[in-house]
Amino acid sequence: MTRMVNYLFLAFCLCCSGCATSKINKTTFGSLPATSLHAYGRSAVDKQQNLQLISSAVHFGFSFEGTTCNVFASLPYKEGHNYIQYELDGEYKRKLRIEGHSTAPIVITAPTAGKHTIWIYKTTEAHTGAIIIQKITGHNIKSIKRPSAPLIEFIGNSITCGAAADPSEVACGKGVYHDQHNAYYAYGPRVARALKTNFMVSSVSGIGVYRNWNSLSPTMPQVYEKIDFQDKTNDLWNFKLLPPNVVSIALGTNDFSKGDGKKERLPFDSAVFVNSYVSFVEKVKSKYPKAQIALLSSPMFNGSSRTTLQNCLTAVKEKIDGLHPESKKIALHFFAPMQVHGCSGHPSVEDHAVLAEELIPFFDKLL
Repeated sequence: MTRMVNYLFLAFCLCCSGCATSKINKTTFGSLPATSLHAYGRSAVDKQQNLQLISSAVHFGFSFEGTTCNVFASLPYKEGHNYIQYELDGEYKRKLRIEGHSTAPIVITAPTAGKHTIWIYKTTEAHTGAIIIQKITGHNIKSIKRPSAPLIEFIGNSITCGAAADPSEVACGKGVYHDQHNAYYAYGPRVARALKTNFMVSSVSGIGVYRNWNSLSPTMPQVYEKIDFQDKTNDLWNFKLLPPNVVSIALGTNDFSKGDGKKERLPFDSAVFVNSYVSFVEKVKSKYPKAQIALLSSPMFNGSSRTTLQNCLTAVKEKIDGLHPESKKIALHFFAPMQVHGCSGHPSVEDHAVLAEELIPFFDKLL
């Protein structure tokens, strides 16, 4: 009889323990809606209350407890694919491919239990298309913000995007153009992490100041105000959301391009370039009147093209400084020439590390 009582008591305890565990799991496992996320970079909340990640390296963070969390991400199209990449507890992990037809969540796993911090980055640029974040699920999941710090906006072209920099998963010449993107390891985000500043990247592959790599338009001055840098888009970016302390502009490489050799391409016009650049800087200053503006040259150039671009940027600085004697003087940085090792004549991930090391003292002074 005593043994039977002991068995019944043990069974009762196990049942209560199971119920308690079940209750804990119910109360701690949660869903974080996309509207609760704090994005750094160009993004938008759509009609379905999802978060659209638009620009290169646009990122958001959250914390969770345990060993796994789920990121519900999708694309606005069924064909094709896109990429995000992530940090776990301050350590970069890898790129994650999102298929257009996929509906399953992305499962992120931590090696040990406990509290963890995740930062999700969009790997690709705005013209690759938006990535839609619907929600995040996990135990004790909470949205987080970056620590308060100055913000740098990096405006540029494919170099600034981190385009064609990373063939580690898809070899150069294989797949599609954005398969080798890696915005996280581009020079801008590297500089920002080194200086513990916040950042956003506003860049488009092939874009220029008065003409693009193989076309006359739309150029950066024509699309900068559009939320996704597309000339046919009606939605404008709200420049009050993330006002930068420093705006870095690295344009000109594509203006010098000779194109594909098939379309007619007139020789580079220094006067048109300088006037167009001055107008663009004026537009940027109208959005951020208190920001320090810095103009960067191109690491791709050597010889006469390098000299011409440097002379043009110096002329832009002189004109803007003359027009705004009361404002902060335009800062200039001329890159040392570089032999690049990425795909299709672009800097590689390792090259971006070199560019960042060159730029860190420059931006440190500006901040």
